[in-house]
Amino acid sequence: GQVVLLENCRVNKGEKKNDEALSRKMAALCDIYVNDAFGTAHRAEGTTYGIAQFAPMACAGPLLAAEIDAISKALANPKRPLVAIVAGSKVSTKLTILQSLAHNVDQLIVGGGIANTFMLAAGLPIGKSLAEPDLVQDAKAVIDAMKARGAEVPIPTDVVTAKEFKADAKAEVKAARDVQPDDMILDIGPDTAAQLAAQLKAAGTIVWNGPVGVFEMAPFENGTRTIAQAIAQSDAFSIAGGGDTLAAIAKYGIEKNMGYISTGGGAFLEVLEGKTLPAFEILMKRAAG
Repeated sequence: GQVVLLENCRVNKGEKKNDEALSRKMAALCDIYVNDAFGTAHRAEGTTYGIAQFAPMACAGPLLAAEIDAISKALANPKRPLVAIVAGSKVSTKLTILQSLAHNVDQLIVGGGIANTFMLAAGLPIGKSLAEPDLVQDAKAVIDAMKARGAEVPIPTDVVTAKEFKADAKAEVKAARDVQPDDMILDIGPDTAAQLAAQLKAAGTIVWNGPVGVFEMAPFENGTRTIAQAIAQSDAFSIAGGGDTLAAIAKYGIEKNMGYISTGGGAFLEVLEGKTLPAFEILMKRAAG
């Protein structure tokens, strides 16, 4: 037989628009199309959707199938309590995920810049920390949705601050209510980290997306390290995804203790949001047809 290698498909004219002529041309090259790229499964493009539509046979590869199985196991029928960690710099990029998880998880741990917006929503001072004050009402709505179900969004009780964003900046641990106007919150404090670690160790299922502090800088890595170690020690089925999360898992050497490490960033988030991935959807259609 023959193997045909198509390189740099993303630059092909019509690829991103899922052009039918391009898709049919590529589909004509094969007898069987196997999609094994979960990382791009959230895009409906020529190589992820179009070929699957027109190839004589189309199916999912083992990685794509394993990803969907792992995420379904974590979300569709989870062992409870189900704890989700959603962290990152902005609430805006993860707002729909937070809203969607608020209806399903028992504890929603927020971290990074997202936690600062939630601290504002809880009436705490955050100094000059990264936050999105215009999304405070949305953060409150997520807190209320969780509360209505008897679930919670734990708000940090202590934080690690510095006056500047530098690896050699002087780090100070202080109670959340004592943050000064010129402080930047760059990590959760040790009490908060210990509290979250205890919750994670008692969890049935853990979904992790995003570090809870600037873990790349030694003075601000304790929160993320504590959480990583707690997940590693937990008996819960744990699934993690997203570039920064994978970097943290590698840094603390806990790969072997994770239930499943997702290869997708955007695709992982869209499944958490409850969306059906286009690449998966077309394969299901082909299987049914």
